[in-house]
Amino acid sequence: MAIGSLPPIERKGGRKNEEIRDETAPLLPTIQENGGFSEFNGASFSGAVFNLSTSTVGAGIMALPATMKVLGLIPGILMIIFVAFLTESSIEMLIRFSRAGKETSYGGVMGDAFGKFGRMLLQISVTVNNMGMMIVYMIIIGDVLSGTSSSGIHHSGILEGWFGEHWWTCRAFVLLVTTLIVFIPLTSFKRVDSLRYTSALSVALAVVFVVITAGIAIIKLLNGSILMPRLFPQLSDLASVWNLFTTVPVVVTAYICHFNVHSIDNELEDSSQIRPIVQTSVALCSIVYIATSFFAFLLFGDSILDDVLANFDSYLGISYSSILNDIVRVSYAGHIMLVFPMVFFALRLNLDGLIFPSASPLSSDNRRFAFITVMLLSLIYLAAIFIPSIWDAFQFTGATAAVCIGFIFPAAITLRDPHGIATKRDRILSAFMIVLAVFSNVVAIYSDAYSLFQKSKEA
Repeated sequence: MAIGSLPPIERKGGRKNEEIRDETAPLLPTIQENGGFSEFNGASFSGAVFNLSTSTVGAGIMALPATMKVLGLIPGILMIIFVAFLTESSIEMLIRFSRAGKETSYGGVMGDAFGKFGRMLLQISVTVNNMGMMIVYMIIIGDVLSGTSSSGIHHSGILEGWFGEHWWTCRAFVLLVTTLIVFIPLTSFKRVDSLRYTSALSVALAVVFVVITAGIAIIKLLNGSILMPRLFPQLSDLASVWNLFTTVPVVVTAYICHFNVHSIDNELEDSSQIRPIVQTSVALCSIVYIATSFFAFLLFGDSILDDVLANFDSYLGISYSSILNDIVRVSYAGHIMLVFPMVFFALRLNLDGLIFPSASPLSSDNRRFAFITVMLLSLIYLAAIFIPSIWDAFQFTGATAAVCIGFIFPAAITLRDPHGIATKRDRILSAFMIVLAVFSNVVAIYSDAYSLFQKSKEA
């Protein structure tokens, strides 16, 4: 059953006149504010697509190209397409059970199926996942702009490369300025649709990276300095076979956007648009992922690194290499900055629902809204500055929380089937999602633990 076949929830007076009182619903009421009427008449189709796409395409865009080195070009592309199909299916099931239970949030659907415990489990998972993502985002921004040191080697950031080492190019000051100038204004919006323009710019910056990578790869291919990439994996021993499975968690977690689906859906004037919005967003993200992975693998071949951005830290073999490197790194830093508020939006809503489950809507309490916003931004900033090794911890917790949000919870809701609407196909697909998600998580935890163990031995 497709999302499009679902009848929209009937609301007295239309969507724009309903005040939703749920911890993960839109924060800003659409009828009255301080005795007046809001001018918001519903989110646009394009704005919703960009917001959902920005919720999806984060730092994972830089990790996907390395999966091509392991899987080969054809299996790698097929894997991206297959997970895109699973993502669309999981969101479809989530929305369908939302309609059946007349719920307006992910937490509400989990509560409908599993009670208070289910709702709290979802809120904790979103809090852990999104908090970890944003700390990692801030660490990446610091690395790109201010530089980083690893194994005694210092890699200069963009600002250090341009202006040299000064107090105002250090990580702490750069991230403080970024927080004050970029993050605080963008996280102050109470409606997710208010971020539609920054989300469109975020997607555009991701496309800039794709276009530059494609241009360099095509130029080098035409002048014969690179070869066509491998189409299939190289399997020489048991270790190489095991290595194939390490790509599963990277691809599976690349499409996690479920925590913002309901917030976007609730702000639509016509709720029946959610199906084409989801399909368009998933298709757009898939195109970006496939293009990035293909051209990056074509350009760097087997020398591609786990984070392809690191490949743009050296000579590319063409004219204006340093300029192109800087453009790629600046566009990526800008992309991450604009993804940040979309992920933060869901974090704030779920944390508020977890801490203040019986409180009034967050939009009606400016003090609580400001307190949670400032508290979260402060914690994220301090963690990124003083606990950079927290990245290692979130490799474990983040992988677990992400697959729960994206696949295990929607599949569990479908198998629980509180309204008796699940089909045989739904149950089979849900069982497969859970098996894939658990397998993905086990592989990710084992791989990360093994990597950390090896690092500790080398140290």
